[in-house]
Amino acid sequence: MTSLIRAVRPWGQSLSDVLITDGRIAAVEPHRPERPAAAAVVEGRGRLLVPSFSDVHVHLDSTRIGLPFREHTGGPGVWTMMMNDRLNWRNAEVPLQERVNNTLGRMIARGTTRVRSYAQVDVDCRLERFDAVAAARDQFRDRADVEIIAFPQAGLLREEGTIPLMEEALMAGANVMGGIDPCSLDRDPARHLDIVFGLAEKYQVPIDIHLHEPGELGVFSTDLVLERTRALGMQGKVTMSHAYQLGSVSEATTRRLIEEFAELDISMASVAPAAAGQLPLPLLAEAGVRVGLGEDGQRDYWSPYGNTDMLDRTWQLAFTHGFRRDELIGHCLAIATVGGASVLDPSSTRLNGTAHRPGLEVGDPAELLLVDGETVASAVMDRGTDRTVIHRGRVVADGLELV
Repeated sequence: MTSLIRAVRPWGQSLSDVLITDGRIAAVEPHRPERPAAAAVVEGRGRLLVPSFSDVHVHLDSTRIGLPFREHTGGPGVWTMMMNDRLNWRNAEVPLQERVNNTLGRMIARGTTRVRSYAQVDVDCRLERFDAVAAARDQFRDRADVEIIAFPQAGLLREEGTIPLMEEALMAGANVMGGIDPCSLDRDPARHLDIVFGLAEKYQVPIDIHLHEPGELGVFSTDLVLERTRALGMQGKVTMSHAYQLGSVSEATTRRLIEEFAELDISMASVAPAAAGQLPLPLLAEAGVRVGLGEDGQRDYWSPYGNTDMLDRTWQLAFTHGFRRDELIGHCLAIATVGGASVLDPSSTRLNGTAHRPGLEVGDPAELLLVDGETVASAVMDRGTDRTVIHRGRVVADGLELV
């Protein structure tokens, strides 16, 4: 299949025509109004062309997008919040499958074609939430690529029967083995990580560690992850999610962690929290550490934030880091698009410094977003709605609606 995207500005540069063949970019050439049309034409109308979004940290199984707004009832701490979710998630106004499908559809319509979603697995929900995310993945398989993390939100050790359920989810097709707060939640970090790495090795899947632990405690857990990654040869297969206080201990610790993340090819997934002590994005980029972005929970029982729009979350990433320079704001968009793609696939193009804008070159996959904006930075600031979404070279959404 061949198509032509006519009169677009790749990463805000000069007006170009982009030829797509068999789901990949085949040519990027200066725009010529008289250029013969291909089999299919997408009119760019001078809009920006950027890679489509990759949401690498989203909880599709807990969403309340599209439902009536509700008062936040969660309390402090992961366990308390998890129990609040457990108390409420079955009682939503519409069935879980409808909520998951609606949320994923809205994400795609706003420009996300690559997704890594958590699916909570525990003795309460068993595989019910995993099954809902898997069904949505199947329903939208022609519009987006979705990976599922088997996620022990309640820990692996606190409730008898959790570990066999995690293994069942992996046998059922979960793409990633999850872990969470080895010290503060399960309070047995060595055993927790032995299980996480053991199951990942057994089923040959990557790992995503959900780390909320603060300061020195978070660094301690991270060092245990680093040790196991090195010992088991799992370079390129581990992601640290959240991990928002790893830069709060000391400058020397920050430098060491970034160096080791680069050495072991450990990626990071951020949800753009308003938190001090994060590892600096420019230093991560300079070191070549893969960094992606995600929406996290979306108006669920954990938080009233989130709206399925990764362009909004890109703005939030720039805002919470205090970025004002165009280069750094553009870097946030690169993280939300190509950065996330590199988290999902370590062999794909990764960011190399804050000025690097890959993803729109000949041979790159045609996972693309057309959006209105004068410049890349202005597109992030204005978050326009004139969007066309392309997955595998085919238009899958236009004007915030699926096609």
